[in-house]
Amino acid sequence: MIDHISIQCTDVPASAEFYDAVLGALGGRRIFDMGDVIGYGVDVPSFWLGPHSTGEGFRETHLAFRAPSRDAVLAFRQSAVDLGAEVLHEPREWPEYHPGYFSVFVRDPDGNNVEAVTHA
Repeated sequence: MIDHISIQCTDVPASAEFYDAVLGALGGRRIFDMGDVIGYGVDVPSFWLGPHSTGEGFRETHLAFRAPSRDAVLAFRQSAVDLGAEVLHEPREWPEYHPGYFSVFVRDPDGNNVEAVTHA
């Protein structure tokens, strides 16, 4: 249902370093790069970073990226930790969502709650 999503970042290069690492762990990559606007995806860009240009203050966004396996969720976590990200919830199964829901939650450089999840 979602074609693409874009978030505004206070430091696009720092956010790009974070998303290069964590999305790479899930099989994603930087597909489009104009310096201050960057698009990630597998085949086409579906997740975009851009500079903070509208609104004031910060409102946390929750982003959940689908992982192909539990090992990919663990690799996502390690990539985030290697960059100094805070782990909000360690990898585990969340049976309250549904059996097999396995995920980790971390903070990106702007303070957003970013999740990697597999449903296997």
